[in-house]
Amino acid sequence: MTSPENLAYSPAGAAQIGVIGMAVMGSNLARNFASKGHTVAIYNRSPEKTRAVIAEHGSEGAFIASETIEEFVASLERPRKAIIMVQAGPATDAVIAQLCDAMEEGDIIIDGGNALFTDTIRREREVAARGLNFVGAGISGGEEGALHGPSIMPGGPAQTWETLGPLLESISAKVDGVPCVTHIGPDGTGHFVKMVHNGIEYADMQVISEAYHLMRYAAGYEPGQIADVFAEWNRGDLDSYLIEITAEVLRQKDRRTGKPFIDIILDAAGQKGTGRWTVKEALDLGVPVTGIGEAVFARALSSALAQRQAAQDGGLPAGTLSTLEQLGIEPGDFVEDVRRALYASKLVAYAQGFDEINAGSMEHDWGINPGDLARIWRGGCIIRAKFLNRITEAYENEPTLASLLLDPYFKRELEGLVDSWRRVVVVATQLGLPVPVFASSLSYYDSLRAKRLPAALIQGQRDFFGAHTYKRIDMEGTFHTAWSGDREELDY
Repeated sequence: MTSPENLAYSPAGAAQIGVIGMAVMGSNLARNFASKGHTVAIYNRSPEKTRAVIAEHGSEGAFIASETIEEFVASLERPRKAIIMVQAGPATDAVIAQLCDAMEEGDIIIDGGNALFTDTIRREREVAARGLNFVGAGISGGEEGALHGPSIMPGGPAQTWETLGPLLESISAKVDGVPCVTHIGPDGTGHFVKMVHNGIEYADMQVISEAYHLMRYAAGYEPGQIADVFAEWNRGDLDSYLIEITAEVLRQKDRRTGKPFIDIILDAAGQKGTGRWTVKEALDLGVPVTGIGEAVFARALSSALAQRQAAQDGGLPAGTLSTLEQLGIEPGDFVEDVRRALYASKLVAYAQGFDEINAGSMEHDWGINPGDLARIWRGGCIIRAKFLNRITEAYENEPTLASLLLDPYFKRELEGLVDSWRRVVVVATQLGLPVPVFASSLSYYDSLRAKRLPAALIQGQRDFFGAHTYKRIDMEGTFHTAWSGDREELDY
């Protein structure tokens, strides 16, 4: 071990768990383990960061700090368990390679970053060939969650859960005494469900922002008023982490100017890729995650600043626009409609996310239990919400539920929401205010409930120009019409 003169460490026995990467997420996770009575090995490529963690937080528990991977691995008890918290991609592969060289058969490497699940499948295969175990673990909750209790989604070999389970349960969030962690399934499942979790998060954040935008620019509410509205909503069906922090953001004043903080932020939203991955994978699986997709595209459009400026400078015609007053709508009544539309659109986002998870599970034969996910997402994670209790119950009652929206409880809820939802989309259009997730979620809902869709005409067109065939509603089989000939229907 490195001497105390170079790097302070606790000599209190071998470490039960190790964390590599001492940026905020990694250091907070290590501190969480230490606060639960575990001896924690820590390592960072730059020793200065490791020293800083020991200097600032070394009194919080038992840490063993190392300056080399070899020292780090030597400090771990068998089977060794090391969590990687470094940037996804080549940096993760580099650390995995170092650990494989230093570890022994049966040891466990855990990737706790936001890795693409196909990379996790590849990595598990490569690590298994070296006689080691690899676990891709989605970890949600941000910096605070990492420190005080995240929601954790580990995949990988089932036997690793026997060793990792008690450790991860000890640091996870708890709801009604139940740890917000469970073994998700084999190979890439942990990172797959974390990817979709983040996709739901994109839609949730976007539709909340659309609700704010309507209250601000349609109802004429000031940010402080809107903060109070969100705080009130957070005491009801919309009780959730994202609603809670929305009120906090809207109350914030800019220290430099005294203006509302929301008014000094550039309206260009960033993204790190998990939302895009969710949509790309949904396309490959043939699952319509329209609300999530619109949320991803809304971020992309917000960041197209030159294009947006050109459209404003070019004076794109708006047509005839109205105001709430001209439409005879009271602002308070409109805001209540927005609340109901927000609830409905959030339900669609979660329903679409679970649809993608179910489709991915079937495609890869993973056996993911959606009820387990709803349960562990109730606490710690970014999309934690009161109605996840209801989602948990829905899948407990019917594990093969065709759509979350068809659960009896949520069907009853939607009966009281749908009229407001329609009014909000119509009024927003009349006012010229963009509501891509509100609108696309409503269209998705109407598509599910429609007896007939325009797809019949699309099939006719496809058969006309490309002989792609079609099916009939009144008999079995596949057919093609000889469009360029006598238009006889041919049985394929």
